[in-house]
Amino acid sequence: MKILYYDCFAGISGDMNLGAMIDAGVPADYLIREISKLGVKGYSIEVSNSLKMGISGTKVTVHLEQKNDHAHKHHHHAQRNLNDIEKIISNSSLNSYIKTKSLAVFREIAQAEAKIHAKTIDEIHFHEVGAIDSIVDIVGAAICIDYLKPDKILSSAVELGGGLVICAHGTFPVPAPATAEILRNIPVKKGAVNQETTTPTGAAILKVFVNEFIDQIRFTINKVAYGLGQRDIEIPNVLRVFLGFESPHADYMQADALMIECNIDDMNPEQYDYIMNLLFGAGAQDVFLVPIIMKKSRPAIELKVLCDSDSVSEIERIMLHETTTLGTRRYPLTKSMLNRETKTIKTAYGPIRIKLALVSGKTIKFKAEYEDCAAAAKKNNISLQEVYREVERCVDKLERS
Repeated sequence: MKILYYDCFAGISGDMNLGAMIDAGVPADYLIREISKLGVKGYSIEVSNSLKMGISGTKVTVHLEQKNDHAHKHHHHAQRNLNDIEKIISNSSLNSYIKTKSLAVFREIAQAEAKIHAKTIDEIHFHEVGAIDSIVDIVGAAICIDYLKPDKILSSAVELGGGLVICAHGTFPVPAPATAEILRNIPVKKGAVNQETTTPTGAAILKVFVNEFIDQIRFTINKVAYGLGQRDIEIPNVLRVFLGFESPHADYMQADALMIECNIDDMNPEQYDYIMNLLFGAGAQDVFLVPIIMKKSRPAIELKVLCDSDSVSEIERIMLHETTTLGTRRYPLTKSMLNRETKTIKTAYGPIRIKLALVSGKTIKFKAEYEDCAAAAKKNNISLQEVYREVERCVDKLERS
């Protein structure tokens, strides 16, 4: 099982997270290309390698275009609300997982602000997190997780820092009110430094993506990565992440999962594609349709969804609200899987991601990512099969070298 672990000994912010993800293996040009699908203008992304107190890592900075009317620019950013952000994300060509998770992060922040100010979620204006750089941080987080595709995401207790923080509504003791609200029921600690170390954006990213908060590491670390912050404080202003496997020496990984099912005999078949996309966006590991014969010899479809326990509630809600079924059933199961690794290879038609299946550390099979191959075929005006053949040639050449 592939593990992504957040070691938040110095807290977390949106830009530190992006730096850590790139340092962990997400190509910077891929991240920038995917973010451009938002269609948002007026910014540039700088990625650089640097040091913080002697620790080497990756630093991501979002530069906003300078306007002559600074006050107008600030007002525009300050007035962006959840509906504005939902339109930007929903109208993009990003995949459904990235859209769903990005919106979930923004909703966490909006719900926290709504509770603090005794308003409805639709009345909340995002202030700092409505700015372009925070849209980039949050959508970028979903893009990076989608690229790395960990089976489980873990985190340590979250360091909050100390002292005072200046917010849009005044000066407060750390943590900021929104950060405190978002991190309810999540283990935290304070006092490493006398400054804010975890931002609302960083807290919401953890809240949405992390499956379990635990300080003990019970897996083998394959890679250590560092995302550098913008400040110099008494401890390294970095976010450390680990990539590893829970069973790296076994030929097969095992994981617990749930299967949720329902039978449908009275729904327009056109709706299945829409529902399947919703289910994948809600965290489904697999969704498939099985033709069955029901009572009175009536042809029907069995909708089956494989997921983990964290996704059950939302998946069952979608199945019950979006299909014509009147009920679902579920049962636990254990999955056995080959160890996997994702790499990006250079081909004559551009970079293509491939997923390797490993036994005892050796590759026994691979599969090219369909979306990368389809994009390459379209861009180069060639057949999809030719892209697949080129990938096979490149992988064969790598194995011989």
